[in-house]
Amino acid sequence: MTIKIFQFNPFQENTYVLSDDTGEAVIIDCGCLLPDENERLLSYLKSEKLQVQRVLNTHLHLDHAFGNYMLAQTFGVLPEAHQADEFLIEQMMSQAQLFGFPGVVQEQPLGGYLSDGDVVSFGRTKLEVLHVPGHSPGGICFHCRAKKVVFVGDVLFAGSIGRTDLPKGNYAELISGIRRKLLTLSDETVVHPGHGPATTIGNERQYNPFF
Repeated sequence: MTIKIFQFNPFQENTYVLSDDTGEAVIIDCGCLLPDENERLLSYLKSEKLQVQRVLNTHLHLDHAFGNYMLAQTFGVLPEAHQADEFLIEQMMSQAQLFGFPGVVQEQPLGGYLSDGDVVSFGRTKLEVLHVPGHSPGGICFHCRAKKVVFVGDVLFAGSIGRTDLPKGNYAELISGIRRKLLTLSDETVVHPGHGPATTIGNERQYNPFF
């Protein structure tokens, strides 16, 4: 599996394009906000001759969902996320205005829901969905067991955890979910967060001050 990482928008959000030797791809947390960011992503997809099969969201805070509308318009592929985060789509325009992005952001309804235990397949690759609420009620992670890698959105960071003071956040749920769903993975599992550098489960189990 090939992992291409982009950093988009003023929040420096990590957008991931996953692909394999079949040419099929999925995009996790498309954070494109400005035209040049759209162009960077689309140019990569075109140059690698990738076919976008799924658009996935670890959660629906606006910095992780800015690009969903553009992808739906370009490829006809609608985003998928946990149903518990769907309320955030309705708040997206007001949140964008609050952060100074009026007229730039477009809402994009979901095309389907993802739940704990679901398997997302593309090409020869499978991703298992892990529901880890707390940063947002519908926070999910995507675990590729075969490649020992997990995409965690804003659930877990190198040396830290996601904030829980946003609407419907819950600190106890987040800590419990990380312990049950993530820290039980193998030490060598690479953790790709929604912001900042990658880490490993082993490093976080040993050095993260929250555990």
